[in-house]
Amino acid sequence: MALLKSAMIFFLGMAALQVSIATVYKVGDSAGWTLIGNVDYKKWAASKNFHVGDTIIFKYNTQYHNVKQVSHADYKSCNGSNPLATYTTGSDSIIVKKPGHHFFLCDFPHHCQAGMKGVIRVPRASSVAPSPGPSHNHNY
Repeated sequence: MALLKSAMIFFLGMAALQVSIATVYKVGDSAGWTLIGNVDYKKWAASKNFHVGDTIIFKYNTQYHNVKQVSHADYKSCNGSNPLATYTTGSDSIIVKKPGHHFFLCDFPHHCQAGMKGVIRVPRASSVAPSPGPSHNHNY
């Protein structure tokens, strides 16, 4: 009986904390991070539900590509010269640490302009909204 009670407390506690398991995403799925195959990285990212704690993996040939995390302005202009972070291993694992928009591009010549860029959108954690107070009709 004590074991059952302990198990119930554990599961209720986990439910109360809304524990979620992090997901691993390979950018571009089976194609990876490349110009071959015309992967639409904007469409790929838009089809995913990213969360803080998820891992984003960029797989690519280091002779032809890299990954730069950049500001929104640099993303829009395909400018990788002032990156927030640079990745060059060909198998880069990036753990999402905060909500918001995370902008990535390849800054090899003309790659970003050809579509090697994407935005990872991570929503803020949902919180319970306070219940509305009583409604008052005012005629002013």
